[in-house]
Amino acid sequence: MIRTAWFAMVLLVSSAIHATGVIVAAFVGVKRRPGGGGVYDWGTNDWSRDLLRAAGTPVRVVGLERVPAGPVVYASNHTSMFDIWALAATLPGSVRFVAKQELGRIPLLGPAMITAGHIMIDRAHPARALEAYQRAAAVIGSGISAVVFPEGTRSRTGELLPFKNAPFGLAIAARVPVVPVYVRDTFAIMPKGRFFLRPRPIRIEIGDPISTADLTLERRQELRDRVRAAVVRLKARVDAGASDR
Repeated sequence: MIRTAWFAMVLLVSSAIHATGVIVAAFVGVKRRPGGGGVYDWGTNDWSRDLLRAAGTPVRVVGLERVPAGPVVYASNHTSMFDIWALAATLPGSVRFVAKQELGRIPLLGPAMITAGHIMIDRAHPARALEAYQRAAAVIGSGISAVVFPEGTRSRTGELLPFKNAPFGLAIAARVPVVPVYVRDTFAIMPKGRFFLRPRPIRIEIGDPISTADLTLERRQELRDRVRAAVVRLKARVDAGASDR
């Protein structure tokens, strides 16, 4: 209970500080740095590190050496808001998230996310969602990596859900590799619909990149299936390691 209360306080204060910093920076005309860094990355990365420290949830990442140089699309499982913070705090380079539109409506935080370059998806309207993915491809073209959650929502059971096609059309359109990612133990910390913390370490396993160089948009389902199979293998590897401890 004390840890949850402390986390809630840090969430409010740190969110206000980082969101305000991003919005003020944009208002006074601060430009984005080529290759990342600066206030727009700080607004996501430093904020996420604050929240992980407050929650008592250290992150261990395995496989960072597999991430190729240049922008990529990271495709991760999704069971908790802690997936977002763990990935934002640890993935290399300048990273933006493809997120549901509802997050953009959160006072102060939502406008800051949009200002920083995160992409909001209107899942209820496919045409608008397609436009958002096209904007995401343009963001990637500027040298920034994107994180997508192909399940489309947080799993309520912790099990991997079916993957949707659209995120893989994004990777093909942007002509960048897809890097499969598996995040473990965030479901146990705070699953969807629960607001009390159960702190524990988070494990992130990064897989080998999957090229999109020879793929057309018509083959996005093929790419979807390859990436999901890679995430399933990462999950099996991580879960086997956890059972051995």
